[in-house]
Amino acid sequence: MTASFDLNPQNLLSTSEPATAMEIKLRRRGRISSAMRYSVLLIFGLIMLYPLIWLIGASFKTNSEIFASPSFWPKDPTLSGYIKGWETSTPYTFGRFFWNTFLIITPKVIGTAISCTLVAYGFARFDFPGKRILFMTVIATLLLPNVVTRIPQYLLFRDIGWLDSFLPLWVPSAVAGDAFFVFMLIQFLRAIPRDMEEAARVDGANTLQTLFYIVVPMLMPAIVSVCLFQFMWTMNDFLGPLIYLSSIDKYPVSLALKLSIDTTEAFDWNQILAMSVLALAPSLTVFFIAQKYFIEGISTGGVKG
Repeated sequence: MTASFDLNPQNLLSTSEPATAMEIKLRRRGRISSAMRYSVLLIFGLIMLYPLIWLIGASFKTNSEIFASPSFWPKDPTLSGYIKGWETSTPYTFGRFFWNTFLIITPKVIGTAISCTLVAYGFARFDFPGKRILFMTVIATLLLPNVVTRIPQYLLFRDIGWLDSFLPLWVPSAVAGDAFFVFMLIQFLRAIPRDMEEAARVDGANTLQTLFYIVVPMLMPAIVSVCLFQFMWTMNDFLGPLIYLSSIDKYPVSLALKLSIDTTEAFDWNQILAMSVLALAPSLTVFFIAQKYFIEGISTGGVKG
């Protein structure tokens, strides 16, 4: 039995036309749905970004214009908020407070990255007496709010004589005091295979060499995420410096902004907003620079094959 084929061009044209029309219809429908999705995302994105956009625009307004119009675009742009706000009402400029913030953030970020990596590597790769109890203790500290530990820490640092110094802000991070980062790195280390570490030990590498030359490069996205989190949290920390620092010349940016607000008399909001924009600039800059590693560190839980 032989199959018969209809090779009439008119019949072929009539059978292909409905498929082409259907493809055009599907493409048009897909473009409309994509346009609607992006329109909705754009609207919600503008709604979420509007406070930040308004903050930047209001920093160039006069103090009276800020309350006169909800628009973010200033009618008569001025830099007086930045100039006067930078000078502050203290003997120091805002540059001093930015430098203090840098002195707090740099040792804290470096100490966090080193100490948390060492502790996480120990928990993830070694068995030792009391490991489960220590790990349960680390996890239990995640459930405690920071406010609960403020009073014991304050009494401890007061007895040691560290008040009105940067040491209470540095030392806890240098000894892996941030349990969240330790737990985060442990989860990444558990997803990393041990084949390369065992090969390095066969070649004669010790534990530290294996950690720094084999594990750390694979763990780098997670370490960058830890550093970025610590940077932003320290930049926005207000309660810690408020408790431990009493000298104005040691204030970070977060406390310096509070100095500009005097509840007993009127104050210039454009200066506060201008300095708030400058205070946000480092965090936004660091985030966009390290965005690739940050997203990779958050979204992946191990190494790619």
